[in-house]
Amino acid sequence: MKQKCAKAALEYITDETIIGLGGGSTIGYLIDFIKEEKLNVKVVTPSLKTKHLCVNQGLEVLPTSTVEEVDVAFDGCDEVDEKLYALKSGGGIHTQEKLIAQMAKDYILLVDDSKVVPELSYQHPVVLETLQDSLAFVLKKVGEMDGKAEVRSSSAKDGYTVTDYGNFLIDVWFEKGQESVQLEKRLKEIPGVIDVSLFASVVTKALVASGEGTYEISK
Repeated sequence: MKQKCAKAALEYITDETIIGLGGGSTIGYLIDFIKEEKLNVKVVTPSLKTKHLCVNQGLEVLPTSTVEEVDVAFDGCDEVDEKLYALKSGGGIHTQEKLIAQMAKDYILLVDDSKVVPELSYQHPVVLETLQDSLAFVLKKVGEMDGKAEVRSSSAKDGYTVTDYGNFLIDVWFEKGQESVQLEKRLKEIPGVIDVSLFASVVTKALVASGEGTYEISK
């Protein structure tokens, strides 16, 4: 199904353009198809793994800091609903992902139908990238919003997980039934929060793969 989804994504890519690519295996398949189709595109990506895959396939990767607009960007997610509100929690690179999403004329999620829900369930945490100095303050504020917070750490590293920018990641669980646009706004207004992994305003389409084929959800 991931290959099916990646193949369908090719229809949204035009030759001689700049595209954004997130992380994950579906994006890996899309890179293979771009190479097969001999599409001449340049890539921006927040994912080191995706960058290496692109370079190995001969695709030019541009530093994001040199690009002001992206024609189309593709990414995965943990969950997306019918209003195109999405949660992206795992990778901890959502700040860079959301930057590229904002730069893109079209920001398209590539998912299988198991990730599509009528309304976000919030079974996955909302991840906050926060300044180290703001840690205690942010934990207090999300507690006041009835969020259950946990500072991310890893068995592979002593202490808290630190992002590429030297910030902490806080996983916050909320009860289902949240008003996603308002929740994203309130979390981003907390001083010290750089960005959050709730995407409630930037997704323009989702390409969904199912047993019967692929279909599109759009605004």
